[in-house]
Amino acid sequence: MRNFFKYFLCACLLLMMPFYVSALEVDAEALLKKGNEAYAKNKFNEAALAYERVLDAGYESAEVYYNLGNANYKMAELPEAILNYEKALKLNPGDADIELNLQLANSKITDRIEAVPEFFLNRWWKDFIRLIPLATLSVFIVICSIAGFISLIAYLYITRIWPKKMTFYGGVTLLSFALLFWMMAAAQSHELNSSREGIVFSGAADVKSGPADRQKTLFVVHEGTKVKISEQDNQWIKIVLANGNGGWIRITDIKTI
Repeated sequence: MRNFFKYFLCACLLLMMPFYVSALEVDAEALLKKGNEAYAKNKFNEAALAYERVLDAGYESAEVYYNLGNANYKMAELPEAILNYEKALKLNPGDADIELNLQLANSKITDRIEAVPEFFLNRWWKDFIRLIPLATLSVFIVICSIAGFISLIAYLYITRIWPKKMTFYGGVTLLSFALLFWMMAAAQSHELNSSREGIVFSGAADVKSGPADRQKTLFVVHEGTKVKISEQDNQWIKIVLANGNGGWIRITDIKTI
């Protein structure tokens, strides 16, 4: 009898799950709308709180991070704005609006670091794989794969010459595009997940020659500066700036993108 009630309870929870998910979606949409309305009325703090609640509910998107970054920028919270613009750009690489606002926010921080010129082939490759957002690539892969297999299956049953050739070459072309989109998605995902980056949130953080306070201070970085994270040693992380300079700072001085 006890097992019966246990299985009955599990079944009820499973049946209620779609309604729970649906309620969460409605709540997230309502919060996003509330945030947009508050932003339009110049109530930037209220808008930021609404966007943060959307993220806390587990709904991440480039739009939410972008809107939150805009609200942070309006409140002169530059590190927060830059962090959220960077997160938005990770989810939607190449978006012109996000890049423009990120450049604007970066122009107002203390540190102006000249990046080491990147080899042009690497730059072209990164621009190519970021040409289409990851979510869109996933849709393209599914559509091209299904359409390609349907076309090749049709090729097996069609007897007329020209339609048979068209379905064969059409199927091969669609599957080739699916493979290309898959390669772009894999490269984009690897790039996003393999490189750890962060934004300095401390007003002024000493960069040390080693992971300890007693080590020599090499230079100072200020809030809003973007850094690459190469390794971690307890409460210290080794960072590398865009110009190639590096050192160790406390992990509490930055927030990861």
